[in-house]
Amino acid sequence: MPFHSRPAAFVRRIRFKWDMLAVLWFILGVFASRPGACAVAVSRLERFEYSQAAMGVRARMVVYAPNRASAESACKRAFARIARLEDVMSDYRPTSELMRLCAKAGGPAVKVSRDLLKVLLKAQEISRLSDGAFDVTVGPLVKLWREARATRKMPDESRLCSARELVGWRKLEIDAKNATVRLKYPGMLLDLGGIAKGYACDEALRTLKRCGINRALIEMGGDIALGDPPPGKKGWLVQIPAAQADERCSQLANCGVSTSGDAEQFVEINGRRYSHIVDPRTGLGLTHRAEVTVIAPDCTTSDCLATAASVLGPEKAAQWMRRYFPRVRLYVRPAADG
Repeated sequence: MPFHSRPAAFVRRIRFKWDMLAVLWFILGVFASRPGACAVAVSRLERFEYSQAAMGVRARMVVYAPNRASAESACKRAFARIARLEDVMSDYRPTSELMRLCAKAGGPAVKVSRDLLKVLLKAQEISRLSDGAFDVTVGPLVKLWREARATRKMPDESRLCSARELVGWRKLEIDAKNATVRLKYPGMLLDLGGIAKGYACDEALRTLKRCGINRALIEMGGDIALGDPPPGKKGWLVQIPAAQADERCSQLANCGVSTSGDAEQFVEINGRRYSHIVDPRTGLGLTHRAEVTVIAPDCTTSDCLATAASVLGPEKAAQWMRRYFPRVRLYVRPAADG
């Protein structure tokens, strides 16, 4: 039916819709022309902080929200997200998805969750670029060095050799299209200690944003995920001990910051200090002491790059970063006695 012949009521409805749309655009235009209105809304945000144990560390959230109820609700969801990820990626829980996958090492490919698939794909990317300096198949070696820290004795050489045979990122097969993972040899063991907390920080921050809270900081151990800055600030004040004096206290936003080192976790055997960070290529705990901080677009990336940089050592890490991650900031502070 031609438009001119349609009933008058129909035409009135069309005109009403257009009129309402015009009013809406007028209102939006008024607010857009009044930046002070946004400033008033931002100034009403309050600071709230919460913490609880998660993934073997104290997880801390700092958020700016309009009221306590919205802050508590959002942070509760974010902590719940971290808890679910711990059930996926923990190597201490026999029932975690990661450990169930490892229990099937040497068998057929296993279907995995979206979270585990994303983390393993990212890990394999960094493994390939670092030529194995970062490698989540390092689990058998990490297990031996945990025992060494407890007993203060070097791992048995035969056990080290057997563990090294099970390590190597090429022994981990991933089919991204079908979301399946296969560990090629029995006894292989994955360790996500260099990436899981960074990913959890990112996911917690995403959860907060979905709840309408964009100005937030998530911290877990040496990993920090940063959202929009606090009201009236250019960024969150973050201490970077490895940086030069003028950068040691930096204002950062919408990025990830990770620090890696052996300040707290190490063992001294026969007068030599071994880090809890194990070089997947040699099977030994690191002996070149340094504190590494990486600032990257997200915390998943900063977490695994900090571990890779620690393994590579200061000079090689700097060259590697310039080649593959030129937009990432790397800070390294060698230990005084290193």
